[in-house]
Amino acid sequence: MMRKRMVYFTSIAVLVAIGVFVFNKSTRAGYESAEYKVIESDGNFEVREYPDLMLVATSTQIDAQGRDGSFMKLFRYISGANESEQKISMTTPVFMENDKADSEVQMGFVMPKEVAVEGVPSPTGPDVDVRKRAGGRFAVLRFSGRINKKLAKESETKLRAWMESKGLAADESPESSGVESASYDPPFTPGPLRRNEILIRLK
Repeated sequence: MMRKRMVYFTSIAVLVAIGVFVFNKSTRAGYESAEYKVIESDGNFEVREYPDLMLVATSTQIDAQGRDGSFMKLFRYISGANESEQKISMTTPVFMENDKADSEVQMGFVMPKEVAVEGVPSPTGPDVDVRKRAGGRFAVLRFSGRINKKLAKESETKLRAWMESKGLAADESPESSGVESASYDPPFTPGPLRRNEILIRLK
Protein backbone atom coordinates (compact mmCIF):
# COMPACT_ATOMS: atom_id res chain seq x y z
CA MET A 1 0.00 0.00 0.00
CA MET A 2 2.79 2.40 0.96
CA ARG A 3 4.63 1.58 -2.27
CA LYS A 4 1.53 2.30 -4.35
CA ARG A 5 1.14 5.61 -2.57
CA MET A 6 4.75 6.55 -3.26
CA VAL A 7 4.38 5.64 -6.94
CA TYR A 8 1.20 7.72 -7.12
CA PHE A 9 2.74 10.82 -5.53
CA THR A 10 5.90 10.43 -7.60
CA SER A 11 3.79 10.26 -10.76
CA ILE A 12 1.85 13.38 -9.73
CA ALA A 13 5.09 15.24 -8.98
CA VAL A 14 6.53 14.30 -12.38
CA LEU A 15 3.34 15.40 -14.17
CA VAL A 16 3.32 18.72 -12.30
CA ALA A 17 6.99 19.28 -13.16
CA ILE A 18 6.31 18.52 -16.83
CA GLY A 19 3.28 20.82 -16.79
CA VAL A 20 5.28 23.69 -15.28
CA PHE A 21 8.07 23.12 -17.81
CA VAL A 22 5.70 23.12 -20.79
CA PHE A 23 3.80 26.15 -19.45
CA ASN A 24 7.04 27.99 -18.85
CA LYS A 25 8.35 27.24 -22.35
CA SER A 26 5.09 28.33 -23.95
CA THR A 27 4.96 31.51 -21.84
CA ARG A 28 8.54 32.38 -22.74
CA ALA A 29 7.86 31.61 -26.41
CA GLY A 30 4.90 34.01 -26.34
CA TYR A 31 7.18 37.04 -26.05
CA GLU A 32 9.32 38.68 -28.69
CA SER A 33 12.95 38.05 -27.76
CA ALA A 34 16.04 40.12 -28.47
CA GLU A 35 17.68 38.86 -31.66
CA TYR A 36 21.23 37.55 -31.78
CA LYS A 37 23.42 35.35 -33.96
CA VAL A 38 25.38 32.46 -32.42
CA ILE A 39 29.00 32.62 -33.61
CA GLU A 40 30.32 29.75 -31.47
CA SER A 41 28.66 27.22 -29.16
CA ASP A 42 30.29 25.06 -26.47
CA GLY A 43 27.73 23.46 -24.15
CA ASN A 44 26.21 26.25 -22.07
CA PHE A 45 28.80 28.73 -23.38
CA GLU A 46 28.31 30.80 -26.53
CA VAL A 47 29.77 33.70 -28.45
CA ARG A 48 26.94 35.83 -29.85
CA GLU A 49 26.61 38.81 -32.14
CA TYR A 50 23.88 41.26 -31.05
CA PRO A 51 22.49 44.17 -33.07
CA ASP A 52 21.82 47.54 -31.44
CA LEU A 53 18.87 47.30 -29.04
CA MET A 54 16.71 50.04 -27.54
CA LEU A 55 16.00 49.65 -23.83
CA VAL A 56 13.91 51.42 -21.22
CA ALA A 57 15.87 51.22 -17.98
CA THR A 58 15.97 52.10 -14.28
CA SER A 59 18.35 51.51 -11.35
CA THR A 60 18.04 48.53 -8.99
CA GLN A 61 20.10 46.07 -6.95
CA ILE A 62 20.86 42.67 -8.47
CA ASP A 63 19.61 40.81 -5.37
CA ALA A 64 16.34 42.76 -5.41
CA GLN A 65 15.34 41.23 -8.77
CA GLY A 66 12.76 43.95 -9.27
CA ARG A 67 11.14 43.58 -5.84
CA ASP A 68 12.39 47.08 -4.90
CA GLY A 69 9.88 48.65 -7.27
CA SER A 70 12.20 48.87 -10.26
CA PHE A 71 10.32 46.22 -12.24
CA MET A 72 7.01 48.05 -11.69
CA LYS A 73 8.54 51.35 -12.88
CA LEU A 74 9.38 49.69 -16.19
CA PHE A 75 6.10 47.79 -16.31
CA ARG A 76 4.17 51.06 -15.84
CA TYR A 77 6.15 52.51 -18.75
CA ILE A 78 5.12 49.72 -21.15
CA SER A 79 1.56 49.93 -19.76
CA GLY A 80 1.24 53.53 -20.96
CA ALA A 81 3.34 55.76 -18.65
CA ASN A 82 5.04 57.37 -21.65
CA GLU A 83 4.50 60.52 -23.69
CA SER A 84 2.46 58.64 -26.32
CA GLU A 85 0.40 56.76 -23.71
CA GLN A 86 1.35 53.75 -25.82
CA LYS A 87 0.96 50.20 -24.56
CA ILE A 88 4.12 48.28 -25.43
CA SER A 89 4.45 44.50 -25.49
CA MET A 90 6.66 42.77 -22.94
CA THR A 91 9.79 41.16 -24.38
CA THR A 92 12.61 38.91 -23.22
CA PRO A 93 15.11 39.01 -21.69
CA VAL A 94 15.20 41.54 -18.88
CA PHE A 95 18.78 42.82 -18.88
CA MET A 96 20.75 43.85 -15.80
CA GLU A 97 23.95 45.76 -16.51
CA ASN A 98 26.95 46.77 -14.41
CA ASP A 99 30.70 46.27 -14.43
CA LYS A 100 31.15 44.14 -11.30
CA ALA A 101 27.86 42.23 -10.78
CA ASP A 102 27.93 43.20 -7.08
CA SER A 103 26.51 46.72 -6.79
CA GLU A 104 23.80 48.93 -8.26
CA VAL A 105 22.75 47.86 -11.74
CA GLN A 106 20.52 49.09 -14.53
CA MET A 107 17.46 46.92 -15.17
CA GLY A 108 16.31 47.22 -18.76
CA PHE A 109 13.35 46.05 -20.84
CA VAL A 110 14.13 45.54 -24.53
CA MET A 111 11.83 47.50 -26.80
CA PRO A 112 10.05 45.46 -29.51
CA LYS A 113 11.65 45.85 -32.93
CA GLU A 114 8.63 47.71 -34.35
CA VAL A 115 8.67 50.24 -31.49
CA ALA A 116 12.43 50.74 -31.85
CA VAL A 117 12.03 51.46 -35.58
CA GLU A 118 9.07 53.82 -35.20
CA GLY A 119 10.58 55.69 -32.24
CA VAL A 120 10.59 54.87 -28.52
CA PRO A 121 8.32 57.27 -26.59
CA SER A 122 9.89 59.17 -23.68
CA PRO A 123 8.95 58.02 -20.16
CA THR A 124 6.62 60.12 -18.01
CA GLY A 125 7.42 58.25 -14.78
CA PRO A 126 10.38 59.06 -12.48
CA ASP A 127 13.81 57.40 -12.70
CA VAL A 128 13.14 55.76 -16.09
CA ASP A 129 15.30 56.40 -19.14
CA VAL A 130 15.42 55.28 -22.77
CA ARG A 131 18.85 54.32 -24.04
CA LYS A 132 20.62 52.28 -26.69
CA ARG A 133 22.42 49.04 -25.91
CA ALA A 134 25.18 49.02 -28.52
CA GLY A 135 25.47 45.86 -30.57
CA GLY A 136 28.59 43.73 -30.70
CA ARG A 137 30.06 40.34 -29.78
CA PHE A 138 29.42 38.87 -26.34
CA ALA A 139 30.62 35.78 -24.48
CA VAL A 140 27.60 34.18 -22.80
CA LEU A 141 27.00 31.52 -20.13
CA ARG A 142 23.50 30.10 -19.72
CA PHE A 143 22.41 28.71 -16.33
CA SER A 144 19.35 28.04 -14.17
CA GLY A 145 18.39 29.09 -10.63
CA ARG A 146 17.19 32.29 -9.01
CA ILE A 147 19.87 34.78 -9.89
CA ASN A 148 21.44 36.76 -7.05
CA LYS A 149 24.78 38.44 -6.33
CA LYS A 150 26.52 35.16 -5.40
CA LEU A 151 25.21 33.15 -8.37
CA ALA A 152 25.98 36.00 -10.78
CA LYS A 153 29.56 36.25 -9.51
CA GLU A 154 30.10 32.46 -9.68
CA SER A 155 28.75 32.40 -13.24
CA GLU A 156 30.92 35.36 -14.22
CA THR A 157 34.00 33.53 -12.89
CA LYS A 158 33.13 30.43 -14.96
CA LEU A 159 32.55 32.54 -18.07
CA ARG A 160 35.86 34.40 -17.70
CA ALA A 161 37.70 31.07 -17.28
CA TRP A 162 36.08 29.78 -20.49
CA MET A 163 36.96 33.01 -22.29
CA GLU A 164 40.58 32.62 -21.23
CA SER A 165 40.64 29.04 -22.52
CA LYS A 166 39.35 30.30 -25.88
CA GLY A 167 41.66 33.30 -26.07
CA LEU A 168 38.75 35.75 -25.89
CA ALA A 169 39.37 39.20 -24.39
CA ALA A 170 36.76 41.31 -22.63
CA ASP A 171 36.14 44.86 -23.76
CA GLU A 172 37.45 46.88 -20.79
CA SER A 173 36.88 50.30 -22.37
CA PRO A 174 34.94 52.93 -20.37
CA GLU A 175 32.12 52.76 -22.94
CA SER A 176 31.66 49.00 -22.42
CA SER A 177 28.57 47.77 -20.58
CA GLY A 178 30.86 45.37 -18.68
CA VAL A 179 29.11 42.37 -17.13
CA GLU A 180 25.41 41.87 -17.85
CA SER A 181 22.87 39.34 -16.68
CA ALA A 182 19.71 38.39 -18.55
CA SER A 183 16.54 36.72 -17.22
CA TYR A 184 13.91 35.20 -19.49
CA ASP A 185 11.17 33.97 -17.14
CA PRO A 186 8.29 35.36 -15.07
CA PRO A 187 8.88 35.58 -11.28
CA PHE A 188 6.72 32.51 -10.48
CA THR A 189 8.95 30.16 -12.53
CA PRO A 190 10.75 27.61 -10.27
CA GLY A 191 14.51 28.10 -10.01
CA PRO A 192 15.56 24.89 -11.80
CA LEU A 193 13.42 25.83 -14.83
CA ARG A 194 14.61 29.42 -15.11
CA ARG A 195 16.78 30.60 -17.99
CA ASN A 196 19.46 33.07 -16.92
CA GLU A 197 22.58 34.27 -18.68
CA ILE A 198 25.75 36.18 -17.90
CA LEU A 199 27.13 38.22 -20.81
CA ILE A 200 30.53 39.90 -21.21
CA ARG A 201 31.19 42.22 -24.13
CA LEU A 202 34.22 41.18 -26.21
CA LYS A 203 36.87 43.26 -27.93
